[in-house]
Amino acid sequence: MNKSIFILVLMIASFSFAQEKEDVKAIRKANNYVYEGNTLLADKDDFVSAEMEYRKAISEQPTTTAGIYNLGNSYYKSKNYEEALYRLEQAAKTATSKDEKHKAFHNMGNILMENKKCKEAVEAYKSALRNDPTDDETRYNLALAKECAEQQKDQNKDDQNKDDKEDKKDQDKKDDNKDKGDNKEDNKDKGDQDKKEGDDKKDDQGQPKDEKDNKEPQQPKPQPGQLSPQQIKNILEAMNNQEQKVQEKINAEKQKGVKVKTEKDW
Repeated sequence: MNKSIFILVLMIASFSFAQEKEDVKAIRKANNYVYEGNTLLADKDDFVSAEMEYRKAISEQPTTTAGIYNLGNSYYKSKNYEEALYRLEQAAKTATSKDEKHKAFHNMGNILMENKKCKEAVEAYKSALRNDPTDDETRYNLALAKECAEQQKDQNKDDQNKDDKEDKKDQDKKDDNKDKGDNKEDNKDKGDQDKKEGDDKKDDQGQPKDEKDNKEPQQPKPQPGQLSPQQIKNILEAMNNQEQKVQEKINAEKQKGVKVKTEKDW
């Protein structure tokens, strides 16, 4: 029983030793690839070949901070800022020392400044200083990033105010057009109403009803060969006058034939 346990422990130790040996081998190969990439960049500025070497290093040892960090820097120098930022973020996560984290965050701040992302750059430089508070270059870049972020904030505020003014101007214009449209519609309705009221005051012949009602009744025009009402009236008055004169004459004659009594009969 003790012999079996001894054999098992020996096998585990052998496996651990073999695994450690493989890890060391992978790290060594990764470092060699990183070294080749650095040489290509320093001597030939060959970014393409250097990138390939760094990728080989990451393939051998995915957590090799040097490979990831240098790959990010190679992208940065070739102005591939998006890929460079991605790799440097990886390097900051995998880094085990403050110095490695400081360098990763510092370069991240530089890339963000290149992309005019000043507010984000401020945070990157702050993270770099947390890992190395003595770096004056990072501190200087942080001051520049803060100034840039403040300017962008003011510019965004001005742009927002300008947009608000433009929106208000457009809204006022819309309201003005709406008011004009409403006034035009009101005037049209008023005109239609006035026209309707005017039509209501006219008869079927288009004559104003009020004027028609206020006019004196027109005398019918006499037809040819007929007497007018005025002529008939004049004739009747003349006949009445004549009859009155005749009656007065008859009464006068009767008055002459009657004797006046001076005394009364007993």
